[in-house]
Amino acid sequence: MERAAGTHHDHGRQPRFLSFVPAAPTQAATLFDMLVSCSSIQGVSWLLASGPIAAENQVLRLLADLAGMPAEAGGCFVSGGSAGNLSALVTARDTARRRRGLGPYDRVRFAVSDQAHSSIGNALRIIGVEPFTVPTTDHRLTGPALRAALLADAAPSDVIGVAATAGTTNAGIIDDLTGIAAVARDFGLWLHVDGAYGGAGLLAPSVRHRYRGIEHADSLVIDPHKWLFAPFDCAALLYREPRLARAAHTQDASYLDALHTDDDTQWNPSDYAHHLSRRARGLPLWFSLAVHGTRAYSEAVEKALILARATAALIRNTPYLELIREPELSAVLFRRIGWSPEDYAARSARLLAGQTAFVAPTGWEGETIARFAFLHPETSLQSVEEIMGTMA
Repeated sequence: MERAAGTHHDHGRQPRFLSFVPAAPTQAATLFDMLVSCSSIQGVSWLLASGPIAAENQVLRLLADLAGMPAEAGGCFVSGGSAGNLSALVTARDTARRRRGLGPYDRVRFAVSDQAHSSIGNALRIIGVEPFTVPTTDHRLTGPALRAALLADAAPSDVIGVAATAGTTNAGIIDDLTGIAAVARDFGLWLHVDGAYGGAGLLAPSVRHRYRGIEHADSLVIDPHKWLFAPFDCAALLYREPRLARAAHTQDASYLDALHTDDDTQWNPSDYAHHLSRRARGLPLWFSLAVHGTRAYSEAVEKALILARATAALIRNTPYLELIREPELSAVLFRRIGWSPEDYAARSARLLAGQTAFVAPTGWEGETIARFAFLHPETSLQSVEEIMGTMA
């Protein structure tokens, strides 16, 4: 690792980078990303880049199948979860206004929890949609809580959708997707699922059951540059009905007329998000999957989950540490008994200065605590024990 602005966020080279949600790109993905960049491979339209787009769509199909979305589902790759959430919420807003006969300035709201990623709130602010905040139970948005909030509200008819989370960034908590989907169906709401970090868990048999209900999503975001071993910047944006996204995002101009035809086999990624110009950022993932296969990916995701559970057990058996909650995915929250925020910050600085690890503190219910985020399949329990030993 390097210090300050040069600190590597590349968990692939640094299996001890355990803060934020690190990246762990495979060598195959990194090498192909270099090819995409040096060859200036773009991915705007089928006319200009049918080969790269066809390859990207194979990966999108894999992710859609993992989520149980229908055969017609599709989308594109964008730069990250923030771009994906913004584009999905624009589609949800425009679809609701068209279906409900609303004007461009009529009030609309979107149901969110207090645990939703910051990009959700930011996207709603950008597109002029008010948040309808629903209280959580143990940091998890549930169907009953959503239903109760809607029934208690004075004007529930202007709530047009709900944003659920499949793996919160801080703790890896998956919302009650089945319950939320049922309420969305009853109230005619768009269901968006933010699985930027946690969506990769769909590949892991040990936690697959936690995602029940995700198949009902109208839109879904998964970031391969987080837990699917792709380099930055790569986020998959999927729609149940891509035609709705096309209606919201297709840009009309005389110089773009050649890109738009009546041929349904031609797929223009520029029509499914707020972007126009874009690089073929899904190709490195496509190549890595071709090299390693999906089984290797499943095994790699499982290794992070196994390490998270083993770390939780280690914390429970360490007298001076306390586990905050059992990990659902690969994020582990814990506290050092008796420590102040300054103690956590000083310890993090020492580990980084000594090139031992990067483990930044986080917040939980107003308290400063410690957090591990495991992604790299080669991060060892021995390394974790060494890092935790510095807290004695």
